[in-house]
Amino acid sequence: MTRSDAIALITRYYAAFNAGDAAGMLDCVAEDLEHRVNEGGIRKGRAKFAEFCSHMGVSYREELKDMVIFANDDGTRGAAEFVVHGEYLQTDPGLPEARGQRYILPAGGFFEIRDGKIARVTTFYNLNDWIAQVSA
Repeated sequence: MTRSDAIALITRYYAAFNAGDAAGMLDCVAEDLEHRVNEGGIRKGRAKFAEFCSHMGVSYREELKDMVIFANDDGTRGAAEFVVHGEYLQTDPGLPEARGQRYILPAGGFFEIRDGKIARVTTFYNLNDWIAQVSA
C-alpha cells in the first residue's frame, strides 16, 4: 500500500463516520481490528467495533471538521487530526447526564494498516475538556 492509498483509506473511514454510515466504516476495517478508545479498554474484532458504532450513533451526533490526514511512506501507519463538533443525545453510563449539550473538541486518531484495511485505530481527546463542556 502506498502513502496515498493509506490516506485514501483513512479519508474514506472518516467520510463514512461523518455520514453516519457504520457499514461504510466497517468496510474499512480488518476482521481482527484492534480498537483502542480514549480513556477506555481495547475492543478486538469487527463485531465489537460494530457494537461500539451502534452505541455511538444513539448517544452522540458528531461531525469531524478541519481534518488533516498523514501517512508513512509504505502506507502501514497513519494519523489524523480534527475537531469534533458534537451533540450529546443519550446519557452514557458513568458520564454526565445528556441533555442535548453541544461540544467542540480537538481530537486525533492513529492507525495501523494491513492488507488494505485498518487493523488498529486509537482515538485520543481530552476527556476532562469534554466533561467540562457537557456539564456547563
